[in-house]
Amino acid sequence: MSGGTAHAPISFGINLGFCTKRWVTPELWAPLVRERLGLDLVQFSFDLLDPMWPDAIVDRHASDMRRATEAAGITVHSAFIGLAHYSFNQLLHPDPAVRNYAEYWLGRAYRFAALAGIPRVGGPLGAIPARLDGSEADALDPADYAELIARMNRLGERAAAEGLTELYVEPTPLRREWPWTIDQARQMMNDTAGSAVPWRLCPDWGHATFAPLYGDVTDGMESWLRDLSDVITAVHIQQTDFTLDRHWDFTVPGRVDPVEAAALLRRTGVDACPVFLEVFYPFEQDSASILRALETSCARLKQALA
Repeated sequence: MSGGTAHAPISFGINLGFCTKRWVTPELWAPLVRERLGLDLVQFSFDLLDPMWPDAIVDRHASDMRRATEAAGITVHSAFIGLAHYSFNQLLHPDPAVRNYAEYWLGRAYRFAALAGIPRVGGPLGAIPARLDGSEADALDPADYAELIARMNRLGERAAAEGLTELYVEPTPLRREWPWTIDQARQMMNDTAGSAVPWRLCPDWGHATFAPLYGDVTDGMESWLRDLSDVITAVHIQQTDFTLDRHWDFTVPGRVDPVEAAALLRRTGVDACPVFLEVFYPFEQDSASILRALETSCARLKQALA
């Protein structure tokens, strides 16, 4: 209830990137998510599993995930590529052989997702290399962009063959990655409109509010959510300061207010989309403090989005 007006709660879950190197199997993270955090919706991270592992290992982990999530009453909405694969430039690497491998890697990710009962897969697509003088281009080379779209359409065919229902692009605030503007994101959605499995967007609160790239970000996410609402079907939320992509939890002071975020989602018509907390921690931080921070953050976000 807000201002006397009834509204449906916004679905809230958590990206499992926080589990990296800690709670790495579903037998560990499923009860933690359900019992400690009080959540029944997650976004899997491929930082917890490499789809390039041998089939026997991948298949066993997929079966384990189905069993553990069903037992805990957890829905795995989607699977995102994670930080490990993100670091390799992927579909925009300067070596065409690496681009081919990245496309194959995603196909393997789709295979695992299908086996695990996860209907959606996504993440950032790739990054072109930096120039020797450090300058940044405003646009991809047209040939590189055309190749990227062709790969996305082939990946749509692969996803359809695996029975997936949706693929995601996560826009990032880097000129070397694509897309990083609203217009680029719209163009990409138009150019992949014929994909066998639809491509959709998952914007991130700390990406769209990155002031060093975008300048005035006082409206926060509003322009992204408003202008792309028809092609957004999931959202990442984090605490941040608008100066870097922080991925802090909500025990850290920052510029994202959960109540204002919920109002913005409703105002822009994106409130039917699930919202996932995506936070990362130093590997050396103790696990107990992370759990305490996550409990506090999830409780605050659940209340704001209710």
